Amino acid sequence: MFPAHLIHQAAELVDQADSLVIAAGAGMGVDSGLPDFRGSEGFWAAYPALGQQAIPFYEIANPAAFRRHPRLAWGFYGHRLGLYRKTLPHAGFEILRQWGAAKPHGLSVYTSNVDGHFQQAGMEDARINECHGSIHYLQCLLPCRNSIWQADPFIPEVDELQCQLLNAAPTCPHCGGMARPNILMFGDSDWLEQRAQQQAARQAQWLSSASRPLVIELGAGTAIPSVRNFSHRVMLDHGGRLLRINLRESQVPFARDVGLAMGALEALTAIQAILEK
Repeated sequence: MFPAHLIHQAAELVDQADSLVIAAGAGMGVDSGLPDFRGSEGFWAAYPALGQQAIPFYEIANPAAFRRHPRLAWGFYGHRLGLYRKTLPHAGFEILRQWGAAKPHGLSVYTSNVDGHFQQAGMEDARINECHGSIHYLQCLLPCRNSIWQADPFIPEVDELQCQLLNAAPTCPHCGGMARPNILMFGDSDWLEQRAQQQAARQAQWLSSASRPLVIELGAGTAIPSVRNFSHRVMLDHGGRLLRINLRESQVPFARDVGLAMGALEALTAIQAILEK
């Protein structure tokens, strides 16, 4: 049983805040049933065809993979696109949405996840900053120009056993060459970041009006620290407090903050139960 006093402290932080900053990493999606790519074993369990070829995550999540093995690369990303489209965000997303709706300054989301689940859960797109891009948008692989477009028309057909795309890969509407997801990958100097830059600018403007923001950090570890670094910047620059929810790395930098060694859905549900009382 998790210490009840920490759940109560977390509920107090949520109750006292005038605005919420949701900072979410990969652990946020695990409770929705999305695969955990932590380590090669977890990644290869989700994609055994890549495991059989000993292809680690950083090699397939790389723009070079689209040039060397286009059907394999699009098999991987096409499967993820289909998975993210059909998977429903867990109930914790709705809890966060309701908390934000009750705050004078609402909420803002910063996430390294590319699944689009905050939008799918009903949160306003203008309040979301996807720092690594989104699988629901495409760009030219070259790229031939600074153009980003929605992936909605592309319906991938994937041989999951072989991790191979069976139908035609999406193409650039300008040059006819292969398209790729508008996601920041490993070794990626060609990522078109103007969409993410616009999101970041909107978030910075919103943060300037938040006087007591509470950062609720969910499933964001230290291996790829994009989300953690953002959380700490908000705390330092805007006088924010921190509620860190992380199964493995829940330590917080200051005694005034709260760390919960729990999964996202479990923690949010427990805090909501306290608030309802």
